[in-house]
Amino acid sequence: MARSHSAIDRRALITGRLLHADRVVAPPGGEIASILVQARPQCLASVETAIAALAGCEIYGRDPMGKLVVVVDAANAGALGSTLTTIALLPDVYTASLVFHAIDAS
Repeated sequence: MARSHSAIDRRALITGRLLHADRVVAPPGGEIASILVQARPQCLASVETAIAALAGCEIYGRDPMGKLVVVVDAANAGALGSTLTTIALLPDVYTASLVFHAIDAS
């Protein structure tokens, strides 16, 4: 006996289009991440200033050869992703790599 299954579009499932906004539950707390930024050494001070001006960003470490360790505290994963993209697109930034990510469940 053949059973009738409702067809699920695989692409819609993978991209999250099957979820409804009212069903998505954000975790309590927020997102904490660290980002390793490599920038042009002679422009490190201006990159550091631009990153420090972003909401939730703090410069945790600095290497004069052009590396910064940035700690980001964001409300959710979307805000964290936006901050990472903003940092990566700053002038004189070569790379911005997410090296640690955790959900603060407090």
